[in-house]
Amino acid sequence: MKINALIVFLATCFYVQAQQPTQTADTTEVLFYYFDGDSIPRTTIELEPVYVFQKQKFVSHEDKVKYYILKRKTLKVYPYAKLAADRLTELNKRLDAMETKSQKKKYTKIIQRYIENEFSVELKKLTRTEGQILVKLIHRQTGQTTFSLVKNLRSGWRAFWYNTTAKMFDISLKEEYHPESVVEDYLIEDILQRAFAARILEKQPSALNFDYDSLTNHWIDKQSEKK
Repeated sequence: MKINALIVFLATCFYVQAQQPTQTADTTEVLFYYFDGDSIPRTTIELEPVYVFQKQKFVSHEDKVKYYILKRKTLKVYPYAKLAADRLTELNKRLDAMETKSQKKKYTKIIQRYIENEFSVELKKLTRTEGQILVKLIHRQTGQTTFSLVKNLRSGWRAFWYNTTAKMFDISLKEEYHPESVVEDYLIEDILQRAFAARILEKQPSALNFDYDSLTNHWIDKQSEKK
């Protein structure tokens, strides 16, 4: 049934040129580095963080299969959630620059039509579970539920209607993203972080306040308690 409506590490490759050691007033030799595209000399080389992920462990073959199905669906719908966050950010910037309500209303309608045309065809191809993951990821990326976004862009009635329609497919537009308390949400976050590190997905900071390392430790402790 269909609906409408991320061990790889990150490293930056530097082209480094070293000057001859320079002596300072206290006769200490200081080596300066020049980075490609940067005319300012530096005394240190800054590297991107290295992410080391724990080896994935599954209690059963069934859990392993479920994880990889979740991975496939998450990687598929994340770009839509990121795009929604990009569009919302741009919309808010434009609206803040407008002075009159009529200008804001007119521009909002233009964006509504644009988003509908941009999303509608692809969203119709999503399955029920993919749709629900998308709703959660939109909350992760924007800090707002899909219901709230629809309500703000349209009207309370439209939001109510969309949510009621979505429930026919067992989907709630009010669904939130809670990787600290919902194991499926944590697994989604784990998938995203691994995909970001492998550069399979383009990373976009979450609008929600959580720490992946702390989440991982939390769920490892949870697993230990069950043993």
